[in-house]
Amino acid sequence: MRVATDIGGTFTDLVYVDDQGVVGVAKSHTTPPNFEQGIIDVIKKSEIDQQTIETFIHGTTVIINALTERKGVKTGLITTQGFRDVLEIGRGNRPDLFNVRYKKPAPFVERYLRQEVEERLNQKGEIVVPLDQDRIKELVAYFKKEQVEALAVSYLHAYKNPEHEQQTVQLIKELWPEISVTASHEVTKEWREYERTNTAVLNSYVKPIASKYINKLDAKLLENKANSFNYIMQSNGGTTTFEQAKKTPINMVESGPVAGIYGAAYLGEIIGEKNVIAFDIGGTTAKCSLISNGEVKVSTDYYIEKDNLNAGYPIKSPVVDIVEIGNGGGSIAWIDEAGSLKVGPHSAGAVPGPVAYGQGGTEPTTTDANLLTGRLSPENFDYQVDMKRVEQTIDEKVARKFDMTAEEGALGIIRIANANMLNALKLISVRKGYDPRDFTLVAFGGGGSMHAPALAQELGVKKVVVPVASSVFSAWGMLMTDLRHDYIQTYINQLEKVALTELNAEWEKLESQSIEQYKEENINEENILFHRFLDMRYAGQEHTVKVPLKNGEITEQTVRETIELFHVMHEQSYTFKLVEAQTEIVNLHLTAFGHVQKPQLQKLETKGTDTAQALKETRNVYYETGGWIETKVYNRHLLSPDMVIQGPAVVEEPTATTVIYKGQTLTVDAYGNLVIEMEVKQDADY
Repeated sequence: MRVATDIGGTFTDLVYVDDQGVVGVAKSHTTPPNFEQGIIDVIKKSEIDQQTIETFIHGTTVIINALTERKGVKTGLITTQGFRDVLEIGRGNRPDLFNVRYKKPAPFVERYLRQEVEERLNQKGEIVVPLDQDRIKELVAYFKKEQVEALAVSYLHAYKNPEHEQQTVQLIKELWPEISVTASHEVTKEWREYERTNTAVLNSYVKPIASKYINKLDAKLLENKANSFNYIMQSNGGTTTFEQAKKTPINMVESGPVAGIYGAAYLGEIIGEKNVIAFDIGGTTAKCSLISNGEVKVSTDYYIEKDNLNAGYPIKSPVVDIVEIGNGGGSIAWIDEAGSLKVGPHSAGAVPGPVAYGQGGTEPTTTDANLLTGRLSPENFDYQVDMKRVEQTIDEKVARKFDMTAEEGALGIIRIANANMLNALKLISVRKGYDPRDFTLVAFGGGGSMHAPALAQELGVKKVVVPVASSVFSAWGMLMTDLRHDYIQTYINQLEKVALTELNAEWEKLESQSIEQYKEENINEENILFHRFLDMRYAGQEHTVKVPLKNGEITEQTVRETIELFHVMHEQSYTFKLVEAQTEIVNLHLTAFGHVQKPQLQKLETKGTDTAQALKETRNVYYETGGWIETKVYNRHLLSPDMVIQGPAVVEEPTATTVIYKGQTLTVDAYGNLVIEMEVKQDADY
């Protein structure tokens, strides 16, 4: 049996598949700060025998939470003489040049804990000044005195030659074996000393936290007599072992959300939809990513806490290109200083939760608004819902401020939340040169199916797919992923003039490295699949384009084809191409997949086309146009393939609700997915 679990801000999800291909799901409340207990709770709720678990895959928000909440450990930095202030200096490319409220990000390591050592490499990786090992000994004593719990080591040009970093780490471990240490070359071999140093620092900052969490989870699994191969989801969309995750926890910064993105790509391949917008609404956030021709985009240009006022903190770790906003079911509606209605980014979370939970929540949320407008049913809540209190809260906190009824206030909350989500969807589609009308929206998470049909109309999307087990789809996606490691090496060269023998040797070196790493993870070489990419630019540019490269020996013909492809991709990304300009390689990027057996989707039995058997009730639902409309409500579990439902309608399951609008048509496909089609707006205003 394969089991996947995903910890969210409000709920912990589980999906399992047994040897016969039978899929089961479970959902329970997240249990901060002891998140591992929530995992055990949801396993017990699923009623599976833990001793039958062969593969256990886990996604977690522990790392991103530790970073954003500043709950890491006291960290020290050792760097090249003259570069202790690189974290303070950062970059000059502030997000808004004329924003007088701009705030420079404060380093995670204070200046007195950033110490220098005499050593120097040039840009070719050649040693110019030897490492002063006596200085390392002095710094170890100093950091012990300061009660530092983790250390980061980042030397200039270590991405080219890690020798001095390796010597430093070895000496630190000899003198202070219990300290957590990260050398920059262990997490990234890309250039950019600021980004590389910050990544090493953040990895050290959360390393003890990650180790403690993973060890507690491992102990809980063993305590319950589980004897499984254990893996953790990484930000690049692949999985890795518990042990590797403890070494480079920064690779888990988006551990949970990306699984759903890969799940959407896998589902799209099965149902014949290569162009997909993956859209996930949970209790705290909404996340979206664009999949073009079946390819999930991965980038190392990732930042946390970046917005119009803050430059954020760069992390040079492979992360799926994903846009995340603070809008989910638990997002709080509030009035700003100017008297405007806002929704999010603050969330009621799992505790106390929305007002409807009756657990102490006092602020109106998106969930409360959907409940008051009839889109959600009180019967599907784990708690006894006090509808009068929900209505009273929305009336007092929102509606009266605008001289509205409570229902109009609730609809206002939904509209604001939808507007926020629509902007996120445009960021990953229209703003990047893609026409949403060419894509299918795959909606999942607890709130995805409730908001997606309305958003699809606004965006001009032709079709919405609500997958089976949509509320736990990120966990489902983990069952569909392979092990994955990314190897990125800065390699500055003009592609037209590069020595092919040398370039082929660099690729062989990266592939050999991946094979050795997979051997440690019990993956045979025949199960390893390589994908090559070049980060390329026109000579003199700053930005790059990631260009696919054929496997095997690189020839002159390969070079010509790659340059032609680069011109095409550059024009798509930046609206122009310079066919006469020289092209330049910046990075070699090898993605190595360790193939694992995946469960097969089971087609469902057709039980006729009459939807009457699935009809639960008829109730009033408050829509954006038309107000209160008598709406048929269907039980999703009683729907079968080939059934057709005309909107307006509502389809319910215990942990998710799908709202279908007038003019939309829902069909059930062979696998049980809900497919919603609509008239596409040909004149969508972008």
